[in-house]
Amino acid sequence: MKSLLLLCTLLLPFTSWAADTQAANDKTAAAIRTTLSNMPIKAIHTTPITGVYEVQVGDTIYYTDKTGQYLINGHMFDTHIKQDLTAKRLADINRINWKDLPLKDAIVSGPKNGLKMAVFTDPDCPYCKRLEENLKNVTGIRIYTFLFPLTQLHPDAYEKSKSIWCAKDQHQAMLDVMLNNKTLDKATCKTPIDENMKLAEKLNVHGTPTIFAEDGRKYTGGDIKTWLQQGSK
Repeated sequence: MKSLLLLCTLLLPFTSWAADTQAANDKTAAAIRTTLSNMPIKAIHTTPITGVYEVQVGDTIYYTDKTGQYLINGHMFDTHIKQDLTAKRLADINRINWKDLPLKDAIVSGPKNGLKMAVFTDPDCPYCKRLEENLKNVTGIRIYTFLFPLTQLHPDAYEKSKSIWCAKDQHQAMLDVMLNNKTLDKATCKTPIDENMKLAEKLNVHGTPTIFAEDGRKYTGGDIKTWLQQGSK
């Protein structure tokens, strides 16, 4: 698929892709939505390739023709400026407003003057456990952890999340559960877990761990501290 898109970028005429992409005209958008009626389309935009349209579904981007008959799943590259245009668009559409995060509902760790990042985590998620193990060796980051149990995958995660929140030392309790398989006492306090689950849905967070920087960027890979520092420049 990526090879097909790269070939298209070389063969088809380009238009300038403005910083703010343009919405497809109503007639084209209606035709695409009708053909792709089984997809929960969030938005449809033009692209630098004439006749090819960007279709946003959740936090994913697809490409299609003006009728919706042909659907491409892959990345679009600009070979002139050597840039992954799809990655740039994904960064834009998945950006959040840090001010929308209710930090009072997060477990806080790290130095007050550290680089800020928010993490949506599930105590039974193996990738989340790996992240916590790696973060033990990283300094200078202020972490706001939102407990977000994926109940369909991990049926015990909801009660574990509540118990972690009600612990005297929340961060240590989280590490004990995730890294040491410790069983905590049953929760006896009011928790924000249900609110966190609603927040995740609002922010289009479907998996764990999901990480955001203070400037709203969603983490997609690489050294976390270096990535955070890029937003502070």
